[in-house]
Amino acid sequence: MASRMACTKAVIPVAGFGTRRLPLTKAIEKCMIPVGNRPIIDYIVQDCIAAGITDIIFVVGESFEQLKQYYEPNLPLEKHLAQKDKTAELQAIQELGQGVRFHYVVQDSYQPYGTSVAVHVARDLIGADEQFAVICGDQFYYHQDGSSELDHLLQRMAAAGTRSAMLGVEVPLEETPNYGIIAGSPDSSNADIVRYDHIVEKPTTPAEAPSTLNNGSFYVLSADVLPYIAANVEREMPGEHQITDALNDYAKAGHALHVFTASGEYLDCGTVDGWLAANNRVIGA
Repeated sequence: MASRMACTKAVIPVAGFGTRRLPLTKAIEKCMIPVGNRPIIDYIVQDCIAAGITDIIFVVGESFEQLKQYYEPNLPLEKHLAQKDKTAELQAIQELGQGVRFHYVVQDSYQPYGTSVAVHVARDLIGADEQFAVICGDQFYYHQDGSSELDHLLQRMAAAGTRSAMLGVEVPLEETPNYGIIAGSPDSSNADIVRYDHIVEKPTTPAEAPSTLNNGSFYVLSADVLPYIAANVEREMPGEHQITDALNDYAKAGHALHVFTASGEYLDCGTVDGWLAANNRVIGA
């Protein structure tokens, strides 16, 4: 078995306004909405830490405070908990970001909008020969045994010998018109591995869906994707600058981007229904 990839950085875009969750997100940063007794973002952060990530790059909007406060020390609170002998509570808040460095990069309102832009503004923190994860900040993958989705992916990538990969989430065929569906083909070196080609955004009918894999918005990428992301950001376009468009160009240029089916349960907290389902799953486990 090949050795595991040395992926130590993760880019987590959290700069969006969270318009699908208004009016709540007018006052609460979307990534800080709670699932159980923790904010959405902490499920992602703990998943990354468990996978060996040492640097987490948050791409934030201009008005962000709650996210930073959550991971910064709160000395008066720690003193209060110590005085009240609330050892478990004190340990819980002290361990939140243990073993990882947090970086905050601002994606301001003068820049284009979209997931490509979030990665582009973080590019100076990524070395030319590095792999890095990109994980959207309003979703996470739940494992009842507490294991890490990113760790599972890195292990599978090492076994397959691939440097860039993404997760696909299985959805029922009849629901494929609701999603961005992955189109791919067997890799020439390993027929058991899917090689990414492009995304079919919300197929008109299930018959037009190229697979039953929804784009899981969870990637591990080699730094050689960054020029394609830069080109996407610099291109004039009417809508958002999506990372999937950059990955389409990356794949067309002959770079291998493999698709692995998610091993955990995908919990999308970007909608009220999805957030409610995530709470029911986590609290009821």
